[in-house]
Amino acid sequence: MLTLPAGAALAFLPFVTPICIWVAWNDMAHMKIPNKAVMALFLVYLVVGPFALPFDLWLWNWLHLIVVLAVGFFLNMAGGLGAGDAKFAAAAAPFVMLDDLPNLLLLFAAITLAAFVTHRAARAVPAIRRRFPDWVSWTHAKFPMGLPLGAMLLFYLVLAAAGV
Repeated sequence: MLTLPAGAALAFLPFVTPICIWVAWNDMAHMKIPNKAVMALFLVYLVVGPFALPFDLWLWNWLHLIVVLAVGFFLNMAGGLGAGDAKFAAAAAPFVMLDDLPNLLLLFAAITLAAFVTHRAARAVPAIRRRFPDWVSWTHAKFPMGLPLGAMLLFYLVLAAAGV
């Protein structure tokens, strides 16, 4: 069972959902996660967080952003992660309870695998390619990680809201 309170997840969902969709869509279309999306996610936690979570927990969870940003910086420098991916993951980190990390990593692995298979299958379907002919991700060598990153945060909040 996830430790993020269902009420907090419900408070975050209306604001986080469009940002996650924006990130996934933009990364598939342009292979970029806009800084505006990262800042919007940051602002949601900054503004909604104190109302959704106990104040001390809200404060402590800012540490998650710092840790994930540092790890993301090093992964980016090593070529293992894009800068936008690292920034989005860092902005998403405060929403996640530390005790939920093992479940979140399993969720992320499953979503990443499903997103990869679905994206690669979709790009092989001519009707889909014609519908979105300018998506850079169709021909790019790298995979748009904004798709599974956005989906991970969204699914995590939905599962927490459902009390799973």
